[in-house]
Amino acid sequence: MSGECMKHAGLVLLFALFSGGLAFAEDKVPKPNSPSDPQESAVQAGSQRPIRIDVDLVLVNVSVIDPYNRFVTGLGKEHFKIFEDQEPQTVSHFTSEDVPISIGLLFDASGSMADKIDKARMAVGQFFRAANPADEFFLIGFNDRPFHISDFTRDPASLQNKLNFTEAKGRTSLFDAMYLGLHEMKKAKYARKVLLVISDGGDNHSRYSERDIKKAVQESDVQIYAVGIYEPYSSRSRTPEELAGPSLMTEIAESTGGRQFPVENLNDLPDIARKIGRELRSVYVLGYKPNNDTRDGKWRKIQVKLVPPRGLPPLQLFSKSGYYAPQP
Repeated sequence: MSGECMKHAGLVLLFALFSGGLAFAEDKVPKPNSPSDPQESAVQAGSQRPIRIDVDLVLVNVSVIDPYNRFVTGLGKEHFKIFEDQEPQTVSHFTSEDVPISIGLLFDASGSMADKIDKARMAVGQFFRAANPADEFFLIGFNDRPFHISDFTRDPASLQNKLNFTEAKGRTSLFDAMYLGLHEMKKAKYARKVLLVISDGGDNHSRYSERDIKKAVQESDVQIYAVGIYEPYSSRSRTPEELAGPSLMTEIAESTGGRQFPVENLNDLPDIARKIGRELRSVYVLGYKPNNDTRDGKWRKIQVKLVPPRGLPPLQLFSKSGYYAPQP
């Protein structure tokens, strides 16, 4: 797809950028009147209502894997059908080209990561090695609160160096970090946007709730991948939020067309990160102009169906679940 087409796609990967509409739960952390910390200001920017961007062409990222979890390439437009609110749509755009991506990395630096942080840093390095040279990245760490490590850059080596100075301490403000990551994506250069979350558990210290973050993700145009570093802790040593972390991250990631990759053996971390990097380069992009062009701000459900060539084993696809129509 040409750069001009990407620029005017309107709503890319099905959702509009999220700029807020949520407030911190008062029973968790009181909201300061005038935050002096720029991170605090960015997270609190959610006092504005969500933005709906006009839709000329809805673009849907689709990943296809076989029973051995290998990427399936070489499919054509004729192998996909797309539906909006159960109504068939005409695919007017199709590509499987590797295009530059704006990528945000959310890196868990909480205390529970102390014995895993070195492997997690190695995983980030492997992810960078699979990148397109034109990709841009930002890096956010999180423990008791999210914090910027680097704004957008095309120099992943500089991010890796900064990451080496990150210490593991405190609790896990995962939801706040995800919100801040979605907020940062408003500065993205490219139409395709991805958040990669590397964490070892569920949220236990955010001011945003699970419901808040699900809504924020639904109203964003960002695809989410997650690497979950889970260990067989007993229920006595983990909070309910931490125990629910794996299923929640799977639900959130898959709703955006991304995936979660659980990790139990730390030695597998670098390979999984490299696998995600390759998957981002093996995506089909389907585009269509919605039959329903009503500007009502309502949720439109998307379903992509695969019509595979004969002789292939059962295949699985991942795509985003819907988008909000523009408002009048």
